[in-house]
Amino acid sequence: MIDDLRKTVCGLHAELVRYGLVVWTAGNISGRVPGEDLFVIKPSGVSYDDLTPESIVVCDLDGNLVEGDLAPSSDTAAHAYVYRHMPEVNGVVHTHSTYASAWAARGESIPCVLTAMADEFGGEIPVGPFALIGNDDIGKGIVETLTGHRSPAVLMQNHGVFTIGESPKAAVKAAVMCEDVARTVHISCQLGQPLPIEKADVDSLYDRYQNVYGQRSHL
Repeated sequence: MIDDLRKTVCGLHAELVRYGLVVWTAGNISGRVPGEDLFVIKPSGVSYDDLTPESIVVCDLDGNLVEGDLAPSSDTAAHAYVYRHMPEVNGVVHTHSTYASAWAARGESIPCVLTAMADEFGGEIPVGPFALIGNDDIGKGIVETLTGHRSPAVLMQNHGVFTIGESPKAAVKAAVMCEDVARTVHISCQLGQPLPIEKADVDSLYDRYQNVYGQRSHL
């Protein structure tokens, strides 16, 4: 099970590169090991080209290295905090993607002015507090901001993006969509004042996308 998850998480890092969400060795993905108090995460400072399933390390929910020869990501404590306090989360992604991080640098949430935002995020993409790397502070900010919020993404002030999901792939999708809408809303702001979407319409769009959109079993 852990080997399969390592393969999945390793492969998903290529999606961060594919969609231009990371540069150099920044950014990381983790995934919770089903039924265990463990998660797997990218090692610190390793090139995306050099990542292999074997290089993905295993940590416990306190962020301690359990299996692997490399040091875990510098964001491991944040991921661990999320897994400890949000049992429904099975995947966490961190990026410094350009447009979303620009909103984070301003300490400004991204307003819900696109139907795609209503679909994926159920409203605005919120801003979390400033926190230093290396301890639980970032994780605390993520959990405090996203608890009770429909958005799977948070812009950590002066830092970047963290996303959560029911799987590592879902968290990666949220990171991709976050950057996409951050770019579009930024451009819209350059043209004038974006028009907000009424809350009732946001609710309707979110419900349709989450419960109707896509292929569903007819059994």
